[in-house]
Amino acid sequence: MKTTTMQEQVQEIIEDTTPLFTNDTIVFGLLMIALGLIFYTSSQKEGFWASFYKIVPALFMAYLIPAVLTTAGIISPEWMSVSETGSITEGSSSLYYVSSRYLLPAALVLMTLSIDLKAVFNLGPKALIMFLTGTVGIILGGPIAVLLIGTISPETVGGEGADAVWRGLSTLAGSWIGGGANQTAMLEVYGYNQALYGGMVFVDIVIANIWMAIILIGIGKSAKIDKWLGADTSAIEALKEKVSNYSLEKERNPSLTDLMVLAAIAFGTVGFAHFGAGYMSAIFTDFVNGLEKGLTRNLFTFLSSSFFWMISITTIIGIILSYTKLRSYEGAGASKFGSVFIYILVASIGMKMDLMLIFDNLGLIAIGAVWMAIHAGLLILIAKLIKAPYFFLAVGSQANVGGAASAPIVASAFHPSLATVGVLLAVFGYAIGTIGAVACTFLMQLAAVS
Repeated sequence: MKTTTMQEQVQEIIEDTTPLFTNDTIVFGLLMIALGLIFYTSSQKEGFWASFYKIVPALFMAYLIPAVLTTAGIISPEWMSVSETGSITEGSSSLYYVSSRYLLPAALVLMTLSIDLKAVFNLGPKALIMFLTGTVGIILGGPIAVLLIGTISPETVGGEGADAVWRGLSTLAGSWIGGGANQTAMLEVYGYNQALYGGMVFVDIVIANIWMAIILIGIGKSAKIDKWLGADTSAIEALKEKVSNYSLEKERNPSLTDLMVLAAIAFGTVGFAHFGAGYMSAIFTDFVNGLEKGLTRNLFTFLSSSFFWMISITTIIGIILSYTKLRSYEGAGASKFGSVFIYILVASIGMKMDLMLIFDNLGLIAIGAVWMAIHAGLLILIAKLIKAPYFFLAVGSQANVGGAASAPIVASAFHPSLATVGVLLAVFGYAIGTIGAVACTFLMQLAAVS
């Protein structure tokens, strides 16, 4: 009788998912080549590519191509390597971390440099209304999705004790209203089985990324969507025109000195933001840990997030600098360099998406899809009623679902000067993320046991 060793059993259970390229230097090179090809082809004024990019936005392609490369096993955000002897090695790419922690704050300060804060506030209350509509859509979407899917497949929304699916879905609510800190807070509040938590993270990645892809496609058709919504885009267009005119007025061929000053502004801010974020998150970690354990403590968990403080400090610095003479560096290409960093971030986000994961857990994916459809449907309904532009719908949604990493991406796709709108709404999302997720989870619990 043949016996199997423990190592052979491990090899059978754990699949080797090592991609073709694991070196981040090579992967980064592939992503940059993809971005270069996208921009070159999208600049063509006639022929196939001109027609193609009228339908598919370049920003969406910057997201899709890395996702295809990941799906094909050429690159990967993380993987497991199993040697011939059965030893297992976990590997991961650092590109998303570098992009979100270094390039994102650099992009934000460069894009905020020429911002007219007064003009941003003149956009009116519709941006906030659409953001709060997105929040309500997440709060109501969760329990409705649980009810609908539970009717068809009760086992999908079942589970007892720490394995109860509604407990795991609470982490999605935290992520889709606030961000990573709120997601972690929900995991702690409701005590979901951490061995099953990876399945919820997987749903978060798949559904949130598919929804972001849909929003990016919509950006290319925003004029038609705005016409259907009956939206008044005059305030947005006025802001874009004002910033564009200022940029043209100050435009110059940047000297080496200009480029070095821009690099100093960008990465000096990154350094200061990281320093301040480490300091502030440490202070508030002590503050949060000193609060009564339970809901009270978890309401303020986001204050202990260094990412929250990094984004907040960067935005404040950018706004302050926009009132100084450094604002004139917009003419040397500040927002263009910021856009380069944003596109690299988009590519690194796309790299996290394996398109085949959609078929791995269809039950949970169905819950997430229905949930997001309700969020989207409510946004469209309210946008139609108040005649809000697609810009407010897209950014309001991403400030909830994507947070500070993707809301500026969507906002800047309309115009670099609008990136700050995405950041401000996303930061607000951190503040209300936990309380919103608690309300959603309470309703999901009722739906699961009904």
